[in-house]
Amino acid sequence: MYLIPALDLLVMVFALVDIIRADRWSIRHLDKSIWIIIVILLPLIGAVLWFILGRDYGQAVDRGSFGDPRRREAVVQPESSTERELAALEREIAQYEQDDRIRRLEAKLRARQGENTPENSES
Repeated sequence: MYLIPALDLLVMVFALVDIIRADRWSIRHLDKSIWIIIVILLPLIGAVLWFILGRDYGQAVDRGSFGDPRRREAVVQPESSTERELAALEREIAQYEQDDRIRRLEAKLRARQGENTPENSES
């Protein structure tokens, strides 16, 4: 007697948990919040629609990470020679800017030290 409503509730809760834990790339057709509303308003039908239409099963799921994003291996794209040259130029520009700032600060320091010498303070 209580088996059908309990099964319906179980499927609805399972679908809701799956929707909430799903990544943005694995949801099709509607926004996550819309899918949650559909599953709550139409428990069994909404859950079936979610698993058939809403969930994208095309991407492989990393089962070894246990949901921890730090354990997933980052996909490293090989850099092109142009990207390496641009990065080297950016580092060189940053070094020149830092050297220029150091020179300006040293000049300002020398000017302040020149103002505070005993010869200038006696007058």
